[in-house]
Amino acid sequence: MITRTVNRIRRNHGLEHATIHVLSESHKRFSAQGNSDHRGFHLNIYGEVTPDEVRAAAAEAQRRLRAGERQLAVHPNCGTVLVTTATLATLAAQAALTWEQRRMPPGDDRGRSLTAAFNALPGAILAVVAALIVGRPLGLTLQERYTVDGDIADLEIVSVQPVAVSPVARLFQLLLTAGNSALPPKSYFVRTVGGE
Repeated sequence: MITRTVNRIRRNHGLEHATIHVLSESHKRFSAQGNSDHRGFHLNIYGEVTPDEVRAAAAEAQRRLRAGERQLAVHPNCGTVLVTTATLATLAAQAALTWEQRRMPPGDDRGRSLTAAFNALPGAILAVVAALIVGRPLGLTLQERYTVDGDIADLEIVSVQPVAVSPVARLFQLLLTAGNSALPPKSYFVRTVGGE
């Protein structure tokens, strides 16, 4: 039961990414964000994309994944990549600070912490840059291996319906478009069956 549910989520996640890739091929002035579950995926579109274009893109994504274009399931802006990169950067900065604190002689903890933080800054910056360089390819590998599946098997699209724009979609509009009113948010739910 759990394995079947995870397989459905991974395949829906792959179809979500493939749909965004297909939309990106024909729409240059838009942004998108989504999230998948066992029922399908929510897709938040920021820009002038019609419901018919979303339906057509989802169908085309399904067709192309079935035809073997499995790379469409992987997206460089996926949360998996962002979380991997952020985690590595945080650990790198923390490691640089800890290293510097251990090098300092014992003394006043507050003054020691401030001095260590200041002294650790060049090393922390270098460590974070290295983490950013490594984080993206590692995140893409983790995404491909664990969070998406480009082999959608018998996953079928049942419907593509507009849904109410959520507060999360509005937050992402601010983050992805800097609140650009020319890129209004629209939300859809793509319901699927199969894919277990």
